[in-house]
Amino acid sequence: MAPPNSGVHHISNPCIYGGFVSSYAERKSRFMKWLGKLFKSGSNRGGARGGVGGRAHPQLLGEENMVCSAPARSLDDRSRAGKEGEELDHALALSTAEDWKRPSGYRWGTKDEDLARSLQGTLNSSSFPSYDIPQYYPRNCRLCGGCQRDIGFGKYLGCMGEYFHPGCFRCCSCGYPITETEFSLSGKDPYHKSCFKELNHPKCEVCHQFIPTNASGLIEYRCHPFWSQKYCPSHEHDNTARCCSCERLESWDARYYSLEDGRRLCLECMESAIMDTGDCQPLYHAIRDYYEGMIMKLDQEIPMLLVQRQALNEAIVGEKNGYHHMPETRGLCLSEEQTVSSIQKRPKIGGYRLVGMRTESRKLTRKCEVTAILVLYGLPRLLTGAILAHELMHGWLRLKGYRNLNPEVEEGICQVLSYMWLESELPGSKGMPSTSTSTSAASSSSSSSSSSSKKGGKSHVENKLGEFFMHQIAHDATPAYGEGFRAANAAVSTYGLRRTLDHIRYTGNFPL
Repeated sequence: MAPPNSGVHHISNPCIYGGFVSSYAERKSRFMKWLGKLFKSGSNRGGARGGVGGRAHPQLLGEENMVCSAPARSLDDRSRAGKEGEELDHALALSTAEDWKRPSGYRWGTKDEDLARSLQGTLNSSSFPSYDIPQYYPRNCRLCGGCQRDIGFGKYLGCMGEYFHPGCFRCCSCGYPITETEFSLSGKDPYHKSCFKELNHPKCEVCHQFIPTNASGLIEYRCHPFWSQKYCPSHEHDNTARCCSCERLESWDARYYSLEDGRRLCLECMESAIMDTGDCQPLYHAIRDYYEGMIMKLDQEIPMLLVQRQALNEAIVGEKNGYHHMPETRGLCLSEEQTVSSIQKRPKIGGYRLVGMRTESRKLTRKCEVTAILVLYGLPRLLTGAILAHELMHGWLRLKGYRNLNPEVEEGICQVLSYMWLESELPGSKGMPSTSTSTSAASSSSSSSSSSSKKGGKSHVENKLGEFFMHQIAHDATPAYGEGFRAANAAVSTYGLRRTLDHIRYTGNFPL
């Protein structure tokens, strides 16, 4: 292969060192010669750079169509690029210095120098990779914890280890900026003190004010165990009215009805209240049927009367035997002859008072072990029925010869019958409870159908009252009614009602 042409890939080192060029034309001519050599050198480097594995690509030389290999790049060639860069910078510096020596107004333009600089920048930039400039924040930069933007200059707030624009530090409840010097925290959420109190501080359901703190700085209030009604402790002693049926306190934005005997009745209990003896007769016969369905038929017709509180208290005084639920008795199974004033005509509603009640005195004579059953008037249907079921059990025990029973045993088994009747009246109940394993299917189904026919007509409010009355029976704290019920209910659940009653007849106690 022929040796390479001396005019390709080889340039002599430009010599631009020495004195200043005397004229612009001469200086320009020498600069352009050097620039041409620079382009030739660049093309040689580009050809040598294209080799792979240390071998150069063949090159086509002029019109002779001769193919020859480009010479391998030596150490001088590799250092030549750096030397050429230094020479270019030196030449530009000499040209600029001479230009500045000229008087003001006689300086020529430096288009060639600008071109050379741009070319040199292109060559240099092609040899190094480019990188994106990372964004950074100054060391004293503060980001707002609310809008996540730079706070910059001006006022800001520092709280919980963060910074905020004054308008970005907002209450998590109302959404307005917190401008007060004091605020409340729930975790990391800030609140106005008033908003936090509105959300978390309990309010009295009677006076609708925030429940005050006691002497120790603690929030102290009373809460009904079933209704969860929260109220200030002071309302237990400030003559706030309480419903005689459901025990809820009268709210300041609601009015209770006043009965003629001084009791108060809430609006919900008033919806199903039974007011006179005539209205109570259908319920009384339905409960007698309930007993008959459990094979506990009462053979005697026992009179039933609705009475006022005073008449009931007078009857209790005249009764020699019996155990009474204090502080107020709502029903009584009489065994003595007495004269009782019963309600014959229901009162009318005048505003929030019941007026115009008509009573009638009735002499009760003893024809059997039971003279009559007395029930307090003005109570909801389910509570009236529970009282009747309790008192009828007293009558059944006396008629069947159960005598001289312990109060816990007699009152306990009567409470079980009351509880069972309430359970049968509520939706979802199993209807008639079985008294024993030998209870006839016919009597159970007939009684269950009569009970279920009444369930459909009760409202949600009345069903809730029924649950409350069952809760009262189950959680009674008195020895006779409370402890007696729990012992009797455990015996009936284990042995059935019939076997429990038989055991009571022979031993006077519940089976263990």
